[in-house]
Amino acid sequence: MAQSNIIPHSHHISKKDRNILNGHPSKVIWFTGLSGSGKSTIASKLEAELYKQNWHTYLLDGDNVRMGLNKGLGFSLEDRTENIRRIGEVSKLFVDAGLLVLCAFVSPLKEDRDRVRSLFSNGEFIEVFVDCPLEVCEQRDVKGLYKKARKGEIKDFTGISSPFESPGNPEITIYTAEEKLEYSVEKIISYLKATHE
Repeated sequence: MAQSNIIPHSHHISKKDRNILNGHPSKVIWFTGLSGSGKSTIASKLEAELYKQNWHTYLLDGDNVRMGLNKGLGFSLEDRTENIRRIGEVSKLFVDAGLLVLCAFVSPLKEDRDRVRSLFSNGEFIEVFVDCPLEVCEQRDVKGLYKKARKGEIKDFTGISSPFESPGNPEITIYTAEEKLEYSVEKIISYLKATHE
């Protein structure tokens, strides 16, 4: 079997070395929530604020990733699982490179999110539940997706015809129907600073 011929190569520069060089630990901040809940908006604003504070970051966003790395994957439960698996592996590489990775994905299944978490050391994976009521997400409907899903034009749409499993114990919960963007971002930054290792 070809897999048996693959041998990982050890490199001279470690993740710890890169963290020391960058002046901060590398981690994953994983934003999960319904479409329209505000995941990408918060992640983008957070990245801008962290940039000002000299954090080395990279933002992975659902739509952007599906235009390249995960092009061709659909929205069946099997494809969603593969989508998240690939993103998890890419995030692991970025963390090894010393970056703070911001991942904004619906990622509706707890099993998929837990599988990604298992790729990282304790404290390296920060799950942020962007908790927003379905009716508020539908009112926003920034992409017009909920209207299409209600009409049956989009199948397997999370929250309408496909399940969303809320995190049971996320590190951070953001309530975008109630909190201002700046407050939500500061909540995450405060958590990062409090757990800075």
